[in-house]
Amino acid sequence: MHNHSIFSQMLQLFSRYDFKKCADRYSGDYYTKKLNCWQQLLVLLYAQAKSLKSLRDIESSIKNYRSRWYHIGIDSACKSTLGDANKLRSSDIFRDYFYEFLGKCREISPKHGFKFKNPFYTMDSTLISLCLSIFPWAKYRRLKGALKIHILLDQSGTIPSFLTVTDGKCHDINIVRDSKYGFPALPPDSIIAVDRGYLDFQWLSSLDKRGITFVTRAKDNLDYMPAGQHKADKKKGIISDTSIILGGFYSFQTFQSELRLIKYVDKETGKILVFLTNNFKLSASTIAAIYKARWQIELFFKWIKQNLKIKTFLGTSENAILTQIWVAMIYYLMLAFIKFQTKYSFSLLELTRTVKDLLMEPVSLIEILRRKYDKSYEPFKPPDFQLAFL
Repeated sequence: MHNHSIFSQMLQLFSRYDFKKCADRYSGDYYTKKLNCWQQLLVLLYAQAKSLKSLRDIESSIKNYRSRWYHIGIDSACKSTLGDANKLRSSDIFRDYFYEFLGKCREISPKHGFKFKNPFYTMDSTLISLCLSIFPWAKYRRLKGALKIHILLDQSGTIPSFLTVTDGKCHDINIVRDSKYGFPALPPDSIIAVDRGYLDFQWLSSLDKRGITFVTRAKDNLDYMPAGQHKADKKKGIISDTSIILGGFYSFQTFQSELRLIKYVDKETGKILVFLTNNFKLSASTIAAIYKARWQIELFFKWIKQNLKIKTFLGTSENAILTQIWVAMIYYLMLAFIKFQTKYSFSLLELTRTVKDLLMEPVSLIEILRRKYDKSYEPFKPPDFQLAFL
């Protein structure tokens, strides 16, 4: 291997054979003279890593590292060629490869911090605002455009196990209830925490019948009848722990099993929260902790908005935006995989900044991640090798 830049070492994580299968599935390289699907992926990953804002910035930056890009497999990336590829080449190619690489990340992801061994997920969405005059296809309000990213976050490793992008008007409950969006079938012993936007008793009943635990917030006007009382541990903030049966006619027809209503006071804010769950085995304090862990997905959305290029886009077409979002999430999985495999002790943000600064430098990625920050570091060109974690 002629080039040992950080970027070329990171690319060794990908299976080019698997990516080619995704590209062939949608005839992505049919009649392609320049910039095939694989090269498009590399260029967009590079733009994500370097936080480049425009096609012109990408073209200029690649020219500055022409000798190192040549050995990666690209000699140039004309902005018009890249723009056409983003507009015309199906974004489903990168969506499919996202799920291919996700399987590899799941194999080495760390466990969640709870004592129970059940798979633990959180589901939520975030809104990406768009200028309606530039993106007329993304109409959200009369004078505002937007799209919505829906994510099922696996708490083991904090990685997205399901992702879909819709228009801003799409209600959250439609994603999990309508099969056309492809929401995955969760394992029977799973636990999922959601906010009140997903409080639909038809969907919750389907989870209960499949043996899936759900934890959500109860609405203030919930109509119910008490069916039993459990001991409340007030030292842990539990005000009451009650078994209930839904009181509304249509609600009862939809969900006839008993539910558990837990009133909890947050000691930090003094706010009283009311949780609704179908789990009667876990303690009330654990149920409260499960819902509190749902905040991880809010932090995840904040992180990707601040550190990935998913708020400003390289194109204006719907396909170009979807392509950029899927590549951004592939890049996130790449960083997560490196952190998991090398047991990198610093934060993912620190890893992102390190990669951005040294992306095209001919240094060893393993040495960079293992070095002590209190010692000076001199870049060197390592001998031929492959990443130890491949």
